[in-house]
Amino acid sequence: MNRTLVLHDWLVAGIALAAGGAGGLLLRALLRWLGKHALRTRWSGDDIIVHGLRTLAPGAAVIAGTAVAASTLPLTTRVSSFVNQTLTALLILIATLAAARVVAGLVQSLAQSRTGVAGSATIFVNITRVVVLAMGFLVALETVGVSIAPLLTALGVGGLAVALALQDTLANLFAGVHILASKTVQPGDYIRLTSGEEGYVVDINWRNTVVRNLSNNLVIIPNGRLARTNMTNFTQPEQQLSILVQVGVGYESDLEHVERVTLEVIDSVMVDINGAVPDHEGAVRFHTFADSRINFTVILGVGEFSDQYRIKHEFIKRLHRRFRTEGISIPAPTRTVALRSDDDFRPSPTATIPHQREVPPSVPMDSAR
Repeated sequence: MNRTLVLHDWLVAGIALAAGGAGGLLLRALLRWLGKHALRTRWSGDDIIVHGLRTLAPGAAVIAGTAVAASTLPLTTRVSSFVNQTLTALLILIATLAAARVVAGLVQSLAQSRTGVAGSATIFVNITRVVVLAMGFLVALETVGVSIAPLLTALGVGGLAVALALQDTLANLFAGVHILASKTVQPGDYIRLTSGEEGYVVDINWRNTVVRNLSNNLVIIPNGRLARTNMTNFTQPEQQLSILVQVGVGYESDLEHVERVTLEVIDSVMVDINGAVPDHEGAVRFHTFADSRINFTVILGVGEFSDQYRIKHEFIKRLHRRFRTEGISIPAPTRTVALRSDDDFRPSPTATIPHQREVPPSVPMDSAR
């Protein structure tokens, strides 16, 4: 110490600490009030920023009060330098945590706004958070006087060994990044793999892709397997799609009448049923002279993949009712089966048996001589 501590020093230091704590409480209350108002806006980024500042601002106020208190005390140069470095490093760590939270939240918000679903591609969120935290940690070490050059060298050498040991994990990581970067699959898309798995993509994280099928169960697919397999994306290039319904009518039907009635049913379904495409132009295509009827295909428009079941259900009900009203038959395949009793296969008692000529026994060669 440069001089002896007096009561005035303690009072000034205490006032500085109290002011820092009070400032932190006031800032926390102010940010809470701002957070309530931010919830009323359309942009979710202000909510994320305010939430991150709720961690940074109170901590920064307390650290500032502590720094002022330390400066009023008669500390030695070495102790004062140590306190300043510690407080600076602590402030950098708090700022790093807040920045990681804000940046990761903004990335997640951007992913949600582009996909339009609650789930998000957390692989980008996790990578962003790790990068920001690593940079802040290295800056904090450099602030307290720890050289980061040997640490980076050690990490580079050790990273090679880790990469060899975690080949599958890194393969899934880079496969997930490739899938998202190429935009072949995004959260919210409905996909179907050649192996049979299908459903809505809920999330793509650093290791696997989470898919929710129509029975509300989650299917976990490794990113590497998803990148290698053949897949159908029912949401790309657009969410609306066409579905086909097979119908058949009797040969005695007037096909012009059948087509007109079917188109009227299509138009009513497209307008009345939720999930249909109102401006869809229905189509009827006759294609086969079958055994007992003429088959044709009806083309319907649906808003997205899961709507097709409801649209088909309502269309079949309405078409069947309308065909009955119009007298249009939908014949079923018929087969004629002839049944015969066992008596038909028994021989008659008076049936004649064909005459069989008696063959004489063969004569040995020696006796013939």
